[in-house]
Amino acid sequence: MKTLTQMGSDAKKASTYLAKLGIKERNNALLKVADALVKRSDYIREANAIDLANGKKNNMSTALLDRLMLTESRIEGMADGLRVLAGLDDPIGEVKSMKTRPNGLMIGKKTVPLGVVAIIYESRPNVTADAFGLCFKSANACILRGGSDSVNSNIAIVNVITDVLKKEGINPAVISYITDVLKGLGIDPDVISYISETDRKYVDELMHLNEYVDVIIPRGGAGLIKNVVNNSTVPVIETGTGNCHIYVDEYADIDMAGNIIYNAKTQRIGVCNACESLVVHKNIAGEAIPVIVDKLKTKNVEIRGDEKALAIDNRIIKADDTDWGCEYLDYIISVKVVDNIDEAIAHINRYNTGHSESIITKDYNNAQKFLNEIDAACVYVNASTRFTDGFEFGFGAEIGISTQKIHARGPMGLEALTTSKYIIYGNGQVRE
Repeated sequence: MKTLTQMGSDAKKASTYLAKLGIKERNNALLKVADALVKRSDYIREANAIDLANGKKNNMSTALLDRLMLTESRIEGMADGLRVLAGLDDPIGEVKSMKTRPNGLMIGKKTVPLGVVAIIYESRPNVTADAFGLCFKSANACILRGGSDSVNSNIAIVNVITDVLKKEGINPAVISYITDVLKGLGIDPDVISYISETDRKYVDELMHLNEYVDVIIPRGGAGLIKNVVNNSTVPVIETGTGNCHIYVDEYADIDMAGNIIYNAKTQRIGVCNACESLVVHKNIAGEAIPVIVDKLKTKNVEIRGDEKALAIDNRIIKADDTDWGCEYLDYIISVKVVDNIDEAIAHINRYNTGHSESIITKDYNNAQKFLNEIDAACVYVNASTRFTDGFEFGFGAEIGISTQKIHARGPMGLEALTTSKYIIYGNGQVRE
């Protein structure tokens, strides 16, 4: 059995090899992987069906089952993401701001890969393809650790990817998925099985592979992210949960507000960019709230509101203080009525998770105030929060959505997986 230490060592060597691989070779491999994912979609969906059956048997919520499910269109979407990546400019090797110093030294910054990127994620097997594609395009080796609920799907996707890499003469160690460790648990990764909880110790080991791993990106629920942020000795890029708000301003187009909120809440309930909280200006609340509730009730959404909201619509149930900061990932939404835009902004900044916030308004000044004063990675005017996504932002895919403020923020594409080094040209200079 390959240990995590050996896996890390192999990934480190592979990252050196990958950094030398030309962009044509990388793009060609991405295109062939995309084609292979579609061609072998039946194989991937068969594996996914086993994960879905296990999820239902273990009483997984509707939202999480939706995150887990791979349909033909979602597999095609994974492939399209890789094709978009292949069409993007090479993120590696660009030299920026070359300047000549008075002593004749020429100094510039060159974009380089991070090296070995470990991604720990839950439920969504499409992350496997996205993470590989972004890391491979940016010349980073990656170690992937997916959740036990999607293990069969992840193994199938990795098998498709590594088969292509081998045919292309590319060292498959550039992508490692922690399946060998399953053998240590008495579980053959080639057999359909459910992973026991004891595999978490390997996450702890991965978080301390400083010698080989350059950065860890956790992508999943609040518990996973908190565990990695608090306990990893490897540097962490933090992705966040999404308590996303939509503020219906007093100058909002009510029909637009209803359509946007319906989309943001119900299109996919189990995603971090779904709307979980509404804030409505008192001057428009009496007219807007019934329209919004009408639309949400077509999907049987439970609406929890403050006293002012309860007085407007009897289909709303009373909220408590925990509702304002809750990421439901379910057919539930909170609504608070406010006196003015300043109160709305203060409420949102207190309870948001730094993810995605939106204002619905026809007033330019209020839109600009909201954009300027809301503290979040993505701030929208008259649009659904569901657009916070690497593919929608033109990145091809995303490694996650960062809610921190250091290195990367928002959907993380290729640029977030690079760093820089200074290159200096001289002609014999010595420092006096």
